Order: sequence, then structure tokens, then C-alpha cells
Amino acid sequence: MRIAVIGAGYVGLVQAGGLAELGHEVRLGERDEARLDDLRAGRMPVYEPKLEDLISKARAAGLLSFHASNREAVDGASVVFIALPTPSDEGGAVDTSILDRAVADMAASLPAGSILAIKSTVPVGTARRISQMPAIAERDVRVVSNPEFLREGSAVEDFKKPDRIVIGSTDPEATKTLSSDVYGDLPGEREKVDPASAEMIKYAANAYLATRLSFVNSIANLCEEVGADARKVLEAMGRDKRIGPKYLDPGPGYGGSCLPKDTRALGAIAEQHGYDFRLLRAVMEVNDEQRRRIVGKVAAAVGGTLSGATVGLWGLAFKAGTDDVRESPAADLARRLTSAGAAVRAYDPRAVLSLPGMEMAPDPLAAVDGADVLLVATEWCEFRKVDPVAVREAMRGSVVVDARNLLDAEAIRAAGLSYRGVGTGQP
Repeated sequence: MRIAVIGAGYVGLVQAGGLAELGHEVRLGERDEARLDDLRAGRMPVYEPKLEDLISKARAAGLLSFHASNREAVDGASVVFIALPTPSDEGGAVDTSILDRAVADMAASLPAGSILAIKSTVPVGTARRISQMPAIAERDVRVVSNPEFLREGSAVEDFKKPDRIVIGSTDPEATKTLSSDVYGDLPGEREKVDPASAEMIKYAANAYLATRLSFVNSIANLCEEVGADARKVLEAMGRDKRIGPKYLDPGPGYGGSCLPKDTRALGAIAEQHGYDFRLLRAVMEVNDEQRRRIVGKVAAAVGGTLSGATVGLWGLAFKAGTDDVRESPAADLARRLTSAGAAVRAYDPRAVLSLPGMEMAPDPLAAVDGADVLLVATEWCEFRKVDPVAVREAMRGSVVVDARNLLDAEAIRAAGLSYRGVGTGQP
């Protein structure tokens, strides 16, 4: 089957490479010429494990091509996937202008009777709105909501082994085409719903994850106050089958390209429809407070004031396994530290960030050279392998603030350093 994917970001690249691996002929549309040049040269514009191999194999098999024109990309396609950015505005509402312009531009080029599947996270009602565009309706293009649930750092595996595939459509034939012909033998329950429900599923899932993480951090903070060990509390809590063990790790708060944006967007959707979603406001407030609390730990480690202090920072990406710093808790901590007058020396295996008052270090030990305190902000396994004794010898100070509870606390203390985690009940 000939399929077009519009947008060569994280979602679009994984979708295009994954569909090509399933045997489809995939035409990837991307208007950013620099990004296209990278792709044609075999360079990935984003870091995602296994993505380069997926794309190179698809190209070698002659099943994936790149196109600067979206109109050219959709030529002859039975199914067109939209995977374009939908950023938030200042009030949290979703800006669909990029998606709208792309659809308007290529609408007249879409084959009659084709399927337009929206993978972008969009406000509820977007599929219905687009289906009513004259050029779409005249060509009998079936508009379907097919939200993505890829996790950065494991996106390729998530495509190949999805928990579920959500298909929002009122057209049984379009639903069948996506479910059976496009996704074929991929595992995962097919959730066949109406478009509005499909659009809401994505927001509900991400807002729940954000809520869960904010609750976990609140429990961890309370554990610190009462002298309990949050790790043991949350481990025991996760053994309850109604709760489960995942997303129970305290840290510097949720981040990334999806959870913050989608949580704000769901709040904005609720407001637009007259519903006071107080719980979501509290979730966002707790997340912001968690960042302030981590910065407070760092300040306390240097005597209460950050002005003039040097902070070694391990991690900038919002999570391990990616180079993405969009809404990264680690990057936000770096900004807060430099704004308070600290000099930050940061190291990340993949991510790079330019920030006044911060310099990038070539390795973890260089990041802590002469530092008054070390802050661990991203959970890269590489950091566990750094010799604590070498860290102690390189640092000027002696405190490690582990915002991810990543390191071996006993090994840190044995090296002569003071360890301060999140929710450990330890000073």
C-alpha cells in the first residue's frame, strides 16, 4: 500500500520507518530542507535508539522516499498520516495552525476516497472540523483520529509492540483499512472509537501520567518531612495490582514534549467548555513546586545562597535515551540555577543546551571539576558508572543532590560525599 507521512519529527520518522518495515511504500513529506538534506545523507535530525537503523533499512529496501513537497508526497497515497507539531500558546490552548496550513495546502492533491489520519495531538473536534473543509469533503477524504503513544527513548519498540492502537472514525471501512491493512499483524488491542473519543484518549492518558507523577513527588516530599523512605513506600504501594509499579519514581517532575503540553491543553479544553478541572491545576502547581524544591536542596548544599556557587550538572535531556530538551526538568533546573547566580557546568551524553551562565563539559568528571555541589538531573545509566572517589577528588564541595535517586547512596557516602536524594528521609 502506498502511504504518505507528513512531518519528519520524532513521530513522523518512527511512523514512516515502521510502516516501511511492514512492507508499505512510504513517502515522507518534510518542508524543512535542512532536515531533508540530513535524512538524504543518512543523518538523523533527532536522536532515538534504533531509529537510524530503521530508516536506513527502509531506504535500502526502496520503501521510503523523502519529499520537500507535501503535495508530491501524497500523490497516489491510500492513507496519509499527519504528524506535525501542535504547540501550546501562552494560555495552554493548542495551536493547530501548522497542521491546518499543511492540510489546506495539500487538500486538493489528496486522492479521492483516501484516508487522512491525524497522529498529531489535537483539540477534541479537530477531525470533525477538518472533515468539513470543502476540499476534503468534495474529494470524499475520510478523516480519522489515530493518536500516537510513542515514548521517546523507546519509540521504535513502541511502534512495533504497541499497548493499543486507537482508531477514531465513523467510517467502518476506514477503520478496517487502518486496523488490518495498514497496521497488519502489529500486536495491541484495536480501540475502535469515534474521533472525539480518540482525541480525548490521548489527553486523558498523558494528564493521568502527569497526575500520577505529581502524586508520587508529593508522597516523596512528605516522606522527607516525616523521616520515611519514599523508595520503600512506593515500591510497596506498586505491588498493589490496582496501582502497579510503573511511573512511581520520584524526581524533578514530569517534562518532555508531551506531558506538560497535553496537561495544559486538557485544562484549556475544560475551561473552554465551562468545566473547572481543579485537579489539573494542582498537578501543574505541584510540578513547578518540585523544581523549586530541588533548587532549594542545591542552595542548602552551598550554604543557602547560589550566587557565586559552581554547580556540576549531570543531565540535560528530559529523560535518558533521548537528546530532547523540550520542557526538560533538567534544563529548567539549569535555568533556575543560573538565574539565581550560580555557574553551571553541565554534561549530558546526548543533549546540548546553550544557556547564559552555563557551559557544557566533555564528560561527567569535567562537569564536577571544582564544583561546590553535584546535581544529578537525568537518569542516564552512564552516571552510575562514574567512580565516586574520582568525583570527590574533583569537587571543591562534598554534596551530591540526586534528583533521580539514581546513584548508590552508600557508595557516595563511602567516598566521603554527602548524599541527598528525593524522598529518602536523609539529610
